[in-house]
Parts: sequence; structure tokens; C-alpha cells
Amino acid sequence: MNKAQAELEGVFPTRFPLTIDGELIQTLDRGQVINPATESVLADYPKASKHEFEAAIAAAKKAFGPWSRLTWGERQPLVSALADLIEERREDFIRLLTLEQGKPLAGAEWEIGGCIHWLREVAAQQLPESTHEVPGQKSVVSRHVPLGVVGAITPWNFPLLLAVWKIAPALLAGNTVVVKPSPYTPLCTLWFGELAQQVLPRGVLSVLAGGDELGQWLTEHPSVAKVAFTGSTATGRRVMQSAANNLKRVTLELGGNDPGIVLPEVENIEALAEKLFWAAFQNNAQFCVATKRLYIHESIYEPLSKALVAYAATVKVGNGSNPDTQLGPLQNRMQYEKVSDLLLDARTSGLSILCGGKPNTAGGYFVPVTLIDNPPDTSRCVVEEAFGPVLPLLKYSDIDEVIARANACEYGLAASVWGSNSEQAQAVAQRLEAGTVWINQAHIFSPQVPFGGHKQSGLGIENALEGLAEYTNVQTVMIPEG
Repeated sequence: MNKAQAELEGVFPTRFPLTIDGELIQTLDRGQVINPATESVLADYPKASKHEFEAAIAAAKKAFGPWSRLTWGERQPLVSALADLIEERREDFIRLLTLEQGKPLAGAEWEIGGCIHWLREVAAQQLPESTHEVPGQKSVVSRHVPLGVVGAITPWNFPLLLAVWKIAPALLAGNTVVVKPSPYTPLCTLWFGELAQQVLPRGVLSVLAGGDELGQWLTEHPSVAKVAFTGSTATGRRVMQSAANNLKRVTLELGGNDPGIVLPEVENIEALAEKLFWAAFQNNAQFCVATKRLYIHESIYEPLSKALVAYAATVKVGNGSNPDTQLGPLQNRMQYEKVSDLLLDARTSGLSILCGGKPNTAGGYFVPVTLIDNPPDTSRCVVEEAFGPVLPLLKYSDIDEVIARANACEYGLAASVWGSNSEQAQAVAQRLEAGTVWINQAHIFSPQVPFGGHKQSGLGIENALEGLAEYTNVQTVMIPEG
């Protein structure tokens, strides 16, 4: 038993069970979670077979009737109580998230705090009925009704928060939920599912761990009414194809190759460099909305690129469990190898690398912050979403030109515009093809603000009443006069 395993043994009373129909289930088939900072086994976990999967779907179908018949006011305190379960064990969730995902403790604290906040804020929401005046009708009322069983498929970059983004509105709207976390980071979600059984009726929330086959079962199953998925665009397309078999509703939050545009009029280059750095590299750039292409006006390109290199040199990279770590490792070997290959391509293509450029080979999935100096727009580091700490700095001279370059991409998730001329920044923002555009900031989210992608970055909305409505159908009841 290694140090991390011993630490878990002393904190967690169970072995991260599956939750099915209110029961805690272990299986003989086991998966392993690797600590990405050490490449050592952190814990094993039960993998659901087709039998366990079908049992979870059957339990969710059975629970849907009574759960859906509760009023909004009856479901709201139960969803809010899920936040209390996390808050009571906040420090343990933070430590576990760092161990399984690799992010620094400060990043884990942000994510776990976000889970608590989202559950409480979403629990306070409600979709009102609407009335309509129609000649010959005494009453015409439209209301939002739940869909049925919702399948939630979540990624490894923000494993618990992005699960909560789906679980909270789905449950509040009256659906039952079956969650499949990433096999790389299932532990926090499995533990949350276990704790949730203290609050929720049997079968309302099940959490199943497993591989790609489990995701396919969810997307294909005729009893699943909706799939909410966060992940790659390629996988999102397959989810949508499977969902077409029985016209499942889908919410797809997919990839992004998000542009940041720095206008010529800026103040304090050094302060701006720090903000731009974290817009790109927060969570080690394992962030769908991270700045992945940074366009800098030619008049400030040299001083700003030097300031970015200087700031990067001050950032502490290491094991996320160390309190002074600011950037941890990439989460898994697959992503490490993908980013390593991208760096190899940059070097062999003769691109100018301002800092970083070669992955660590001494243990752990560590890749240094890499800034690439004005590569061609056709370069892989520009065209592909690295999902790792690689950022091309791109020089431009004309506003129309840079907007066209920023939009010349199949993705449209988020973007940012930076500059001291507010009117110009807003004018640029309105011309960008993205679901969210931040001005002089990045990564600002709220349970009250809709979030969704354009083009190949997704389908549907998460958060706000628009996101809550995605977990419902509209039903209109009409009563004639007389």
C-alpha cells in the first residue's frame, strides 16, 4: 500500500461503491485510479456489468413516477440538502479530488466550493407555468414536465462539478438520473452518489463506473429519455447518433479551440500577462473554455510575449497535494501522450518555442508550460485543441483580419477580448462566433447565466432557467369555455 492509498484508508469508510436503487454495490470486476502526479495506484473501484446497468435503469424508471409527482417545492430542499452532504466533508472531497485528478489544492477547493454553490442555487430555481389568452378557451396553461430517466456522462477535468451541473437541474425538474463518471476520475462522484442515498428516495440517483461500453449502453437504451454529455466533439457526435434511435433529448457540451484577442490599447503589460496566463493555463489548460489561441496586436506583441514568458517562469509546477503548487500534472497518460506528440510536432516543424517544449520523463504526467512564437495558422498547435499547457501566440495587425482568423474554426465554445477601449472590445466580442465571450476576464460562470457552445462545440444549454428547461418537455392543457 502506497502513501496515498494509506491516506484514503484512513478517511473513507467504504470502497467507493456503485449506487443502485439505494443500495451500495461492489463487483468483482475492478478498475484502477492512477494518481497522475506519481503514476501510482490510488484506489480501485467496482465496474458495472450489463446486469448492474439494467438494474440501475429499472430502479430509475420505478422511482420516476413518485419523484416526478412531487412539487417543485418538495424537491427543492432535497436537492439543496445534497450540498450539505458535500459541505460536511468539504476538506476530504478537496483532498480526494486532488489525488485522483491531479489539480492543486486551490483548484480542488474552487471545484468543491462550486459544487456546493451550484446545488444550492439551482435548488432555488423553478420554471413557472404560463397562461395564454385564446378565443373560445376558458383556460390555456403551459407547464414544464420532466422527461424521465436522464443519463449523465461526465469528464475527467472537473469530474464532480460537471456532474453536479447535470444532476442538480435534472433532479429538480423531476427526472431520475443515472451518472457515468470518467473511468479516470470516478472516486469523488461515486462517493457523492453514496452520500446522496441519505437524502434521496431509492432509485432517484444512481452512479455507475465503467468504461466506454457503459456510456454506449446509456446512450442507446430505449428507457433513457435524455443524455447530458460533456466531452470531446468526436464522442459527442457518437452520442447524438445513438440518441437518434429513440429521439432522446441531448445536451452536449463539447470541445473548444477558444481564441483570445488582445487589442492594441492595453494598460500594464505585466498585470495583463498574469491574467492572460491563467485564462490559458488554469487547471493546466484541461479546460474546454481555456484560451487556446492568443492573438496579440503587433504593436504590443514583443513586450507582452516577453511578459508571459517571465510570468510563466514564476509559476510552481508539481504535485497538487503540495500547498504551494499552482499547476499540477495532466490527468492521465492518454492526454500526456497526446500533448507530448503535439510538442514533438512543434519541434520537428521548426517552430520557435519561447519556453517549455519538452515533457517531463522522470515520473508523473507533467508537461511544462509551453509558449510558441507566432506559428503559422495551419500548425497543429493552432488548429488542434491541445487540452494541455501549450499556447500559440499569434501576431495580427488588423481587427477585421483577427476576427476572421478567430472565427475560422469548427468550434465556438468561448472567447475573450482584452483591451482598455471598452467600446472597441464589445464591438469585437459581438462579432465572435462563440457561446460565451468574456471581456478583460475569463472563466466566469454562474448558475444564473446560460452556458452553451456554437458550431461543433455543442448543442443545448447548461445553467440558468434555460438549462433547467432542457430537462423538461412543455405540456399545454386547454379547457374550453362553457
